[in-house]
Parts: sequence; C-alpha cells; structure tokens
Amino acid sequence: MDDLEKAILISFDESGAVDSALKAQAVGYCQQIKETPSICSICIERLCFSKLVQVQFWCLQCLHEVLRVRYSSMGPEEKSFIRKSVFSLACYESIDDKNLVRVLDGPAFIKNKLAQVMVTLICFEYPMIWPSVFVDFLSNLSKGVVVIDMFCRVLNALDEEVISLDYPRSQEEVAIAGQIKDAMRQQCISQVVRAWYDILLMYRNSDPDLCCSVLDSMRRYVSWIDIGLIANDAFVGLLFELMLVSGFPDQLRGAAAGCIHAVAAKRMDPKAKLTLLQSLQIRKVFGLVAEDNDSELVSSVSSLLTGYSTEVLECSKRLNSEDGKAVSTELLNEVLPSVFYVMQNCEIDETFSIVQFLSGYVGTLKSLAPLTETQSLHVGQILDVIRSQIRFDPAYRNNLDMLDKTGKEEEDRMAEFRKDLFVLLRSVGRVAPDATQLFIRNSLASAVASNGDVNVEEIEAALSLLYAFGESLSDETMKTGNGLLGELIPMLLSTKFPCHNNRLVALIYLETVTRYMKFFQENTQYIPLVLSAFLDERGIHHPNRNVSRRASYLFMRIVKLLKAKLVPYIETILQSLQDTVAQFTTIYAVSKELSGCEDGSHIFEAIGLLIGMEDVPLEKQSEYLTALLTPLCQQVEALLLNAKAQNPEESPAKITNIQQIIMAINALSKGFSERLVTASRPAIGLMFKQTLDVLLRILIIYPKIEPLRCKVTSFIHRMVDILGSSVFPYLPKALEQLLAESEPKELAGFLLLLNQLICKFNTGVQDILEEVYPAIASRVFNILPRDAFPTGPGSNTEEIRELQELQRTFYTFLHVIATHDLSSVFLSSKSRAYLDPMMQLIVHASCNHKDILVRKACVQIFIRLIKDWCVSPYGEEKVPGFRSFVMEAFATNCCLYSVLDKSFEFRDANTLVLFGEIVLVQKVMFEKFGNDFLVHFVSKSLQSAHCPQDLAEQYCQKLQGSDIKALKSFYQSLIENLRRQQNGSLVFR
Repeated sequence: MDDLEKAILISFDESGAVDSALKAQAVGYCQQIKETPSICSICIERLCFSKLVQVQFWCLQCLHEVLRVRYSSMGPEEKSFIRKSVFSLACYESIDDKNLVRVLDGPAFIKNKLAQVMVTLICFEYPMIWPSVFVDFLSNLSKGVVVIDMFCRVLNALDEEVISLDYPRSQEEVAIAGQIKDAMRQQCISQVVRAWYDILLMYRNSDPDLCCSVLDSMRRYVSWIDIGLIANDAFVGLLFELMLVSGFPDQLRGAAAGCIHAVAAKRMDPKAKLTLLQSLQIRKVFGLVAEDNDSELVSSVSSLLTGYSTEVLECSKRLNSEDGKAVSTELLNEVLPSVFYVMQNCEIDETFSIVQFLSGYVGTLKSLAPLTETQSLHVGQILDVIRSQIRFDPAYRNNLDMLDKTGKEEEDRMAEFRKDLFVLLRSVGRVAPDATQLFIRNSLASAVASNGDVNVEEIEAALSLLYAFGESLSDETMKTGNGLLGELIPMLLSTKFPCHNNRLVALIYLETVTRYMKFFQENTQYIPLVLSAFLDERGIHHPNRNVSRRASYLFMRIVKLLKAKLVPYIETILQSLQDTVAQFTTIYAVSKELSGCEDGSHIFEAIGLLIGMEDVPLEKQSEYLTALLTPLCQQVEALLLNAKAQNPEESPAKITNIQQIIMAINALSKGFSERLVTASRPAIGLMFKQTLDVLLRILIIYPKIEPLRCKVTSFIHRMVDILGSSVFPYLPKALEQLLAESEPKELAGFLLLLNQLICKFNTGVQDILEEVYPAIASRVFNILPRDAFPTGPGSNTEEIRELQELQRTFYTFLHVIATHDLSSVFLSSKSRAYLDPMMQLIVHASCNHKDILVRKACVQIFIRLIKDWCVSPYGEEKVPGFRSFVMEAFATNCCLYSVLDKSFEFRDANTLVLFGEIVLVQKVMFEKFGNDFLVHFVSKSLQSAHCPQDLAEQYCQKLQGSDIKALKSFYQSLIENLRRQQNGSLVFR
C-alpha cells in the first residue's frame, strides 16, 4: 500500500480512531495529488490494481470531478486514453495485460459511480466525438449479467443526470439532453429496445433481479422514444406475462406493471392515445389487486390502474366526438370497480392520486343530468371509499381519547389526510345531493344501530361525513332543510351514541350540531333538543375537560345566533349551568392545554348574551346578574383581604383564581350594550360600576403582578364600551395605578386604553389627558433609545421587541391626540417641557422610520399641528418657534431629503400614500406660512439639492394652484429628475 492509498483510507475513516490532525494531513495530501496534471492516469492505474473500495471510489469520484472541470483543456490523446479506459472498465475488459482487478466485481455504489463517469463522457462526446458508445456497449452485452447490469446503470444514470425533467435543468442541460435523445432515436434506440426484449426473454426465469433493472431502465425511456417500439403485441404480451404469472417474484411483476403504466402515461394525441389505452386490455390485471392486499405488487398495480384511469378521463375531456366519449366511458366503467376495491381494501401509497382522479371524474359528472344507473352506482362507491378512508385506526383509540403525543400526531395526520377526501365529498354532494344525504343517513343509522364500543371509529366517520357535507350547502338549503336534511338533523339531535364519552365522537357531534345552526333558526321546535345536546353529558357536562370547554365555546356561538329565540329557556339554561359557573371560578390552576380561545370564559359570554337582551324583563335581568356578579365579587374581596396574610406558596394559585374571575366578569359583560346599561336600565349599569370598583382594588393590592394588571386593563376597556361617560369618575384612580411602575409592554397596553378613550369621547377626556400626558411623556422619553434600535446579531431580543412595540404605540397615541382636536394637551403648562423632544422624535420618525405607516402617521401629525397652531401667514404665533422649526427641520428633511433617498420606493403602494401626505403637508404649509415657506423651501432647500431654476419656478406655480393631483405628479417627476441629476453623488442627512 503506497502513500496515496494510505491517505485515502485515513481520509475516509469514520471510526474516530484516527487523530484529527493526521486526518486533515491525509485529506490535504489527497487534494494535492488531485491537482497534479497526470491525475487521470494515476486514478485509472489504481482502478486496475487496487482492491480497496475506498480507493476505487476516490479514484472514480476524482475522474468525475476532473472531467467536469478540465475536459475542455485536455488534449486529444488524454481524452482518448480516458475514454478507452473507462469503457473497458464498464465492459469488464482488461485495460492492459497486468490488469488484476475488475471494478464491476465491486459493490453497487462503485458501479453507480463508474456509470456517473460514463455519463459525464457521454455528455461531452456523444454523438459528435464518440458516436458509437451505445452500439459498442450493446455488442458487449453478450458477456453476460455483469455487463447487462452495468448497461442498465449507465442508462439510469443518463436519465437521472441529464434527461429526466423531474429535476430542475439549465437551458444548456436541456439542450444537451435534446441532442442525446435525438441522436439515440436516430441511431440506436430500436437496438436498445430489442436488447431489452431479448434480455427479458432470456433471463426472466433465471435472474429476476436483472430483469427488474432492465424494466426500470425501460420505464424511464418510454416517455420519449417511439411508442410503437414497446406498444406492440410482442412486447406488451411479454410485459403482461411477467405481470400475470404468479410464479414470478412480486418485484419483477411490479416492475412490469410500472412499464405498462409508463406506456399508458405517454403523451400523445387524444384519439391515438385512446386507441392505445384500448389495446392494452387492462382488464387482465384486475384480478391481481385481490392477491395480497399489502404486497409490493398490489401497490404497483394500483398505481397502474390509477394512472390508466386518469389518462382515459383526460382523453374523455379532450375528445368531442360521440365515439370517443363512448369508448372513454366504457373503459372507465370497466376499470373503476378495481380502483374502488384498491381504495377500500389495500394498503397503498396511491391514495392521493386516486382521490385526485376521483375528483376529476366527479367533475365530469357535473355537466351530466340526470346520471345514468352506472354513474349513480359509481357515486355510491365513491362515497363508500370516502367513508372507509376517513375512519381512524382502532389501534390508536386510547391514544386519541387521552390525546397523548401519539394520539396528537395521529389526529394531526388524519386532519391533513382528510382534507382532499372532504373536498371530494362536497363535490359529490353538489353532483348528487339526494344520494349523498341518503348515504350519510344510512351511515348514521348503521352507526347508531351498531355496538358503540366496537364501532367508535364508524360513528366518528359518519358524523364527520355529515359535518363536511354541511360545507357544500347554501344558507337557504340549510334553513329550509330540503330533502333528507329535515330528517337527518332531528335524527342527529335525538341520538345518544353508546360511545359518546369518547373524546373524538363527542367533539365531532358538537361541531356537527353547530354546523347546522341555521336550520334551528327556522325550525325552532328543535331548540330544546339542541340545548339538551350542549347542556347534558354530551356537551358542557362531558367528563372530558377538552370536550366540555369546546362545548362552552360552541354553545356561545349558538347563543349568538339564536339569541332572542332562547329567551323562554333562560331559566332552564342557567339552572343547568350552575355547577359549571361555580366550578370555573374555584379552580385554582388553568390547564395549559385549555388556554387561549377555549379558556372556559365562553360560558360566561354565552350567559351574558342571554341575560343581556332587552327581551329579558328588568327584574329578572337584575336577579340573574346579581346572582352571578355578587359571588364573583365576594370571592375577589375575600382573596384580596387575605392577600397580605397568605404564604408565598398559595399566592400563584390565588392570583390565577383572580384572573379567572376577571375573565369571567369581562366575558359576562359582552352581552350588555351601552344603551341598555346607561339609558334604558341604569340599575344594571350601577351593578357593573360596583364591580369595577371592586376590581380596581386589585391594582392596589397587587401593583406589580403583570397578568393581573393586563386583565384589569382589559376589563376597563369593556367598561368604557358599555358604561360610556359614566366611567369617568373611576378613571383617575385606575389610570394612576396602571401608569405607576409600568413596564414597556404594560405601558403600550395603557396607551391603547387611552386611545380607546380619546376615540370614544374626543375632547371629553381633555382634563384626564392633561393630567396623565406629562407622566407618559416622561416615561417614554426615558425608556426609548435616543438613536435607532440596534440591528444585527443579538438585537432581536424580547426586551427590544417590547420597546419597538411601545414606540409604535406611542406614535399612534400622538396621532390619535392630534387628529381628535386635542393638540392643546401638548401645550399645557405641565406638558410644555416635553414639546421639543416630542417634535424631534416625530421629525426623525417621519424621515427615517423603517415602517412606512409610522412615517405617514408622523406627517399627518404635523399637518394637524400646523392647522391647529398656525392661524394665518401673518398672525401672532400660538407656539413661538414652531413655524421656523417646521420649515427648517421638518420641511427640508422630510419633504425633500427623505424622498430624494433611493430607499424611498415610488413603486411601493404604502410609500406612494406617504408621498401623497408629504405633498399635502407642503400645501398646508404654504396656506399657513405663505411666501415665507416658498422663499425658504425654494431658495434654501431646493437650491441645496441643485434644483434647476425653471423646475423651481414650476414648483411654485403648482403649489399656488388648486390641483393637488397635478402638484403630486409634478413633485414626483421633480424628485426623480433631481435623483438622476445627483446620480448618488449627494448624500442628505
């Protein structure tokens, strides 16, 4: 073993026994050898003598790389030497008399690498330099299995590396592939096909693996060779023999099926294609799918049947003649029963393809009315297929019920898998609605009659069918309950399945009832049954907590829809929910799985919607609300009373409990309108004010508990919505507590509350704003960085994201103040100190903020401030220095320099809107500042940008005109003109 072989062995070592420094040295030495001019000779010599597979692989890999990189710079002699040597290796020949090793005796990966080298040579040299490569190879096939196998490997590598369009190809690669295919078609492909036939005939009994390799090569080439070479009695007959004779191995039979599939999929004129499909006599293979439901053969035959059916259907769509349609229909009618059998009985990978085909087939039925008896039979079989496919595997029943990790994965997998099947169901429902409803009714009846414990999956599937079918129905159809629907829904409501305690069955049952809610709007006689389904152990009282919480949410949706129709049942509903209401507020810990939209508070929202209607008499409404609010408030008071005495271990649980209660009251209040609470029934409003008073004490007892502060803030939002201006007396204390010691995230939430107040009450909150604005400004200017936020690695932290959100919310807050006639707040005696930093912040953001919407808001703030604070061109200044600040700092930087920057992209829609505001603010400045603005902007700003005099004069004319669109259009062309003139030479700051 010489140094090179040692280095190759060391570089390939994966055992970890070799020192890393030595390995690096070995890799370096190999690389050094690779770069020598005689590397091809070195590699070929080693291939003749070395039996080490690592050395053989390295040499072949090296040859492959060198040919790809250096081929064009090689001399004719070197190319000839490589060509002859590589071909000799591939044909099991000796390169010289001393040749002791044959590469073809090596493992498969060595032969595959040799095939790759051969293909690289073919790409460079066929057909111009080496036109005889395939003919030469064919003459060597008589040497037996080893060379035939190598020939197949070369053909397969040629397909994968060059010809197949399954991989992305460059234009150059496509051109090379076209050149090779054209030459092969003209010169040798008929000989190759003849060789395939002879090999299959000779080796079908003695070497099935070799025959599989030949069939694999053949399958790849069918798509671009003359189909007549394969689609003839001799070859098709041989392929069917290989497929149908049970004595052959499944792998060989499946490979033959793959070739027939390739023939069926050949792209052709539809008329000729239909004749070809007819000639294949596909009925011969129908019996194969019943041989062994999960064998490799059945999978291949399933693929063939699906492909064949798809091609027939495509011909049917493209042919207009009656004869063509008739033949297509006949062939489809012949093959469809086998397709249905495969879907229902076999474990295969073709489900998606079959569903796509069936969707296409159902699509063709839409234009046919009425359906024939055979087509109606097919529709029934498609529904059978859908039902069988959407069933869960009973093996996962316990996992799905407990929803452990395995159950969650299976549920997610099935949810994805079912999507296309439900789309197919809805298509069938539109083509044959009566048949679909009848099928679902029978499925449901069968499921009800069956032993529930045995057929959990059957019941779940039947309910899922009914649920999915609802998506294809119009509102009108659902309301009237046409057809069997009027029988199906009552049947659903009156049924108590034996397996209703199963999580999946319970959930799909409730979802299905909810899906058909519009039916109950018109058919109110069924409302008691709907309520029973949700209020008994099938729904809110289900033993599984996931189910009961989901039932609460769905019940809330039903209440929203039926509302007034439920008034007669309020007493019954509240009695049924007593235990649930009590349970909700005494549970100390909220399950992580039940967070978010199904946290349980939906039951209170449903109750609020019921008792908050004006249809409920005042006395009853007060009684219901008192019965709910009083115990909740008492619990909060008790928890607050004990807050100081409690030990640290109890605190988190009690805080969670308080959160739950606030969420419950908040949800309850959503059913009450401002008109009812403040105008028609103020006594109800008084109850909510008393509740607010209790909940605000939480901020005093727990001033630093962020979740509680957020929940109380959310409740104040609700009270602002329903109590209107009567909430004002409670705001000073609340706002003071919320502002104290607030973190950036809480401060952003606080600003959102103020935005709501301003938008609702406008100048009515001026006194409140004048009190809190100085404290807000002080906090914000201390918290936010003076310069831009850091960028790059490590800058995307939670802290920085919270600061960025606070900054965005603060800009919105300033915008809301300015646009609601409250700009005088900025000028109050306590706020004056923050006027300059605020102005600097807005100017900087209007020019530089990366969010275009923030920049637009800042420009709009200036528009309002200029209108509010600048009465006329020559009047007394309301805010001394403001006018000159706007012209010098804002007008120059925002209206000119920021838009001159190339990053200001006129093709972006949001940027164009911002530009419109920038043009508008110039118009406003001219109206308020008069010629002072013109003189400053034209003689200083535009001049600094080297604006030509004629364009500056045109700008003055447009600005003084009344057409804002013309001004905007001109100013954009002016900016683009100045950009071209500067060509990046002028940098504005």
